[in-house]
Amino acid sequence: MLAQHARTQPADDSDPLAPQREAAFFYGLFLRGHSLDALRQDIDVPRVVAEKWVRANDFRGSFRSDLDRVYQYRKRVLAIFEGLVSSEQAHLNVQ
Repeated sequence: MLAQHARTQPADDSDPLAPQREAAFFYGLFLRGHSLDALRQDIDVPRVVAEKWVRANDFRGSFRSDLDRVYQYRKRVLAIFEGLVSSEQAHLNVQ
């Protein structure tokens, strides 16, 4: 995974622009020629991991809540990234 180490999750929800900044970081990698599919994998939480989180008995209480926040954050970053990529592809098709 190309940018796995570059992932960030805000320590709290005080920075509402964090998902946009992270999506922009990945978008910059895309513009530099990194694989779209690899970037999507780096951003997203894989289904098998999410299913493991749901099934794990030791992931309870506040830790479960933290996992839920991470999952929602990753999905938000992915949605923003997809929007940026779609805009770029639409722009290229017009030219």
